[in-house]
Amino acid sequence: MDLFILRHGEAGRHSLSPGDSKRPLTSEGRQEIADLSNGLQSLKIKLDCIFTSPLLRAKQTAEVVAKSLKYNGKIEELDSLKPEGSRLEFYASLSKLKRDSVVLVVGHEPYLSEMMGEAISQSGCRINLKKAGLARIKVISTLPKIKGELRWLLTPKHLKKIV
Repeated sequence: MDLFILRHGEAGRHSLSPGDSKRPLTSEGRQEIADLSNGLQSLKIKLDCIFTSPLLRAKQTAEVVAKSLKYNGKIEELDSLKPEGSRLEFYASLSKLKRDSVVLVVGHEPYLSEMMGEAISQSGCRINLKKAGLARIKVISTLPKIKGELRWLLTPKHLKKIV
């Protein structure tokens, strides 16, 4: 399984914000994700599945990528991808997919970095995924935890240059 792990784009943060779960992407955040999507399109990435956190900024990020890549499937919101969500529950969701699936996961920090560390190291390494940053892990097993090999770790600047 190819697992693409994407942190949401830049989100608004001001006193009029309606709460953390409803913070939308900023115009800069939308542009960052559009640039990233163009990079993925250039690489001819074809997704089988998109999972996203139900928080607004993550859903908006997933929608921008899905539209750019002409993804026709359902974008599935998982509570297990919330910042306080259960990674074990998420791994169970992954285990139900075909072994050769190409999956995009959109979420938050520190959840995503902790998940990547678990996947690629037995000693608990930590990777800092920037906003609109993307990692690609070749997943070898999904239960009880995912295990795999890190193939990419790209910043938004890297992805913008791929086009």
